[in-house]
Amino acid sequence: MASNYAKRMNRLAGRIFGEVTRPFKPGQQRIVRIFAEKPVHKKMEVMEYYPRVNYVNNLMKVLRNHGLYRDEHADLVEEYKERREARGKVKPKKGEGKRSLKRKG
Repeated sequence: MASNYAKRMNRLAGRIFGEVTRPFKPGQQRIVRIFAEKPVHKKMEVMEYYPRVNYVNNLMKVLRNHGLYRDEHADLVEEYKERREARGKVKPKKGEGKRSLKRKG
């Protein structure tokens, strides 16, 4: 039978060194093992399974600028923007609005 001090020091050592602090039942072993593993989102198998989205998006933008890839959605957005500019519906730049033109003019 260990003293109260020895039990507390044993728990403290377990907490410091990442071990289980208190004795547990055999059914709880699974939970301890799961929490001891590396998180799923940091495992290399998971990280390499999905494509690198930012890299692929930047690559597609470069290919589109060189005319090697056609992004229909981006083309449509550009066309809408050009049509709004043609109708005069574009927001003025900072310092070129109605209020600033009154002061200048």
